[in-house]
Amino acid sequence: MPRPLKILTTPNKILTTPTREVKRFDKRLKKLIEDMIETLKVQSDPPGVGLAANQVGEELSLFILWADHRKKPKAIINPKILKAVKGRKKKSKKVELEGCLSIPKIWGEVERAERVLLEYFNEKGEKKKEWFDGLEAIVVQHEVDHLNGILFTSHVLKQGRPLFKEEGGELKRIEI
Repeated sequence: MPRPLKILTTPNKILTTPTREVKRFDKRLKKLIEDMIETLKVQSDPPGVGLAANQVGEELSLFILWADHRKKPKAIINPKILKAVKGRKKKSKKVELEGCLSIPKIWGEVERAERVLLEYFNEKGEKKKEWFDGLEAIVVQHEVDHLNGILFTSHVLKQGRPLFKEEGGELKRIEI
């Protein structure tokens, strides 16, 4: 029976430590995937769209993608972004506000690629190559960053963009 896991929050060191490759596609991995999916399902404020294994204390290169709640959550194991496609050049670049279950109530603007080609293994150990776009592309990049020990806030700061704190249902800019 799947059970929700505790989501670690900053400044836990595991969140900034690169994960290690999954080598065994066994019952333990299957159970971890089920528990991570259950963990995402119980998130409501905000609803979870992705969850990396290190966010629940496992140093494995694995994340769950669930950007579209009408679809089944997908386990992504040992991912490698093969190609990242930025959008067409426009005067105003579209930048999404990102948050993270491990950094509660903090949001920031992050410029990301609009499409990514990902090579990964599914929970059965089958190698896949798949294009992701839109919100799924953003979530894939966010979660791959997690697996590499990078938090979205570091991108916000490197890109010189604002960070916001959610207080009483409103976003207030954080002065850094």
